[in-house]
Amino acid sequence: QVFMVESGGGLVQAGGSLRLSCAASGRTFSSYAMGWFRQAPGKEREFVATVSWNGSRTLYADSVKGRFTLSRDNAKNTVNLQMNSLKPEDTAVYYCAGSIRRTSGSYSQGDYDYWGQGTQVTVSS
Repeated sequence: QVFMVESGGGLVQAGGSLRLSCAASGRTFSSYAMGWFRQAPGKEREFVATVSWNGSRTLYADSVKGRFTLSRDNAKNTVNLQMNSLKPEDTAVYYCAGSIRRTSGSYSQGDYDYWGQGTQVTVSS
């Protein structure tokens, strides 16, 4: 069983920054890709970013490219999502997820096997 716990969410003004973290346990963390997804009120959950098992490859949604940076530390079993220049439209519950099938990373929710409970990010205008 793999457990993932997100942290770092909160309330921030537009233009500000937040750093989300996801801590994983239960299996060899370095054996799977990690991703972040988000779900805004009344909307479907959407892809934000993904990183390959060794951190060599990252993909970002167009809406966050250039503002968000995803990194991982396999020694600490964590991934971090640095979010800068936040906008009100970034307001959502953010979820981290792990994929053992797509070790190079994936933007598809169906490729992920493990999910955290989510952390709320609210950006005020």
